[in-house]
Amino acid sequence: MNIGSKSKKRVVLPSRPEPPTVDQILEDIDRATPNDQVFSILEKTGQDSSRPSDSDVDLRFQQCRQYLELNERLQEARGRLLQQREELRAAGEQLQSDVADVKGQTL
Repeated sequence: MNIGSKSKKRVVLPSRPEPPTVDQILEDIDRATPNDQVFSILEKTGQDSSRPSDSDVDLRFQQCRQYLELNERLQEARGRLLQQREELRAAGEQLQSDVADVKGQTL
């Protein structure tokens, strides 16, 4: 008989945290700098022939940042265009109303 195993209490492990959302990941990438720890850890692991060179990593990092910045600018431009479209639609309706008024006065 193994009496020792009955007296052991079960250790309750903490629950696993939720994975980050896409927005959290993008925010983290946006705040990262080229000398971020993730890049320095790659240097400490040694040169691996399958690993891209530091210049490739920096280039990819800069491309990702530029993509995110451009995407943000495009979203802002989209918002401005939607607002301008609505303003033009309202101006067109007002113009049509004014033209109808002028036609009604001349007849």
